[in-house]
Amino acid sequence: MRRRFRLLAASALTAVVSAIAPAAASSSGGSATGAQPPPNAASQPARAPLRVVSVSPRRRSTIAGDAALTVRFSSALAATQTVTPRLSPALAGRWRQTGPRTLRFTSSSAYPPGTTVRLIVPPGIRAADGAVLKRRARITYTVGQPSAARLEQVLADLRYLPVHFVSSRDPRWVNTAGQLRALYSPPGGRFVFGRGWPASLHELWLRDTALVIRGALMAFESQHGLTMDGVAGPSLWTALLHALRRGQANRGGYTYAIGSEASPETLSVYHNGQVVVRTLANTGIAAAPTAQGTFPVYERLRSQVMRGTNPDGSHYADYVQWVAYFNGGDAVHYIPRSSWGYPQSLGCIEVPYSAAERAWSYLTYGTLVTVTG
Repeated sequence: MRRRFRLLAASALTAVVSAIAPAAASSSGGSATGAQPPPNAASQPARAPLRVVSVSPRRRSTIAGDAALTVRFSSALAATQTVTPRLSPALAGRWRQTGPRTLRFTSSSAYPPGTTVRLIVPPGIRAADGAVLKRRARITYTVGQPSAARLEQVLADLRYLPVHFVSSRDPRWVNTAGQLRALYSPPGGRFVFGRGWPASLHELWLRDTALVIRGALMAFESQHGLTMDGVAGPSLWTALLHALRRGQANRGGYTYAIGSEASPETLSVYHNGQVVVRTLANTGIAAAPTAQGTFPVYERLRSQVMRGTNPDGSHYADYVQWVAYFNGGDAVHYIPRSSWGYPQSLGCIEVPYSAAERAWSYLTYGTLVTVTG
């Protein structure tokens, strides 16, 4: 009996030890099966921060005022963002994700030409894996010139050209945002000549549109107090848009003049498609001819003493009136003569007094004067 009791006690002790052993092994980090413990979280490598890897257009580029901007990141972005890039100056539009790693800005307006634009990508943008953009990125752009086609359309709308712009989508009277976007994405349409203009002006528009535009810009600049250089810079575009918004069309009408050296020599002045002056004229003698071509009026004087050197080397100082300079020292003006219709001047187009007075009122700044053989 005593031996049987010792056997039962030993069996009970073995069972207790078997039950305690796994728990003890677990609490001490061991394993009865030889499995390794889970890795310590502190030993994992740190997650790399999100980075901006590229922008489009490239930094310091000259861009269109309505250009779309794209920012590409180093890894896939989170589906939703509480932080997005911004533009300075601010521009109407929105940012959206266009690929796993890209954000793209599409505008609903546009910047005026010459604007310095800063694209700022702030810290806090998140990746899908939890990484965060730590460093701010800043990219600078300059807004370039609007479309040359839109310049022609605007000048036609404001009546500074002999043509009209016909379009079902011309935004001349819509809001500012529509006008600004049209600077870089002009509407389709066509130009239609008004009636009564001579064939030489039609040909000039087709052959040398840039010259016609330069004259129109000079006319606009003279009426709006701008430097009269015939160049469409940022300040001129600002003034053009202001005139469009206010409906300030050309108050002087459109004028074009032809000086013909065919015998007898004549000067013809067209205004708004009608001949307003047609008179006999004198052009340059063989030793000092009047240059042929087309030139814009760049200076107007009620009268002056015109000084210079004759072909024989002597000097002259002639009192002249109703002076409109169009090419260097060549001008349309009055000077007393006993006859008209053949070469007598030193390059100018001379006309009788009454014709000169009337012509001068139409030969405003930017008016194109064509001299033909």
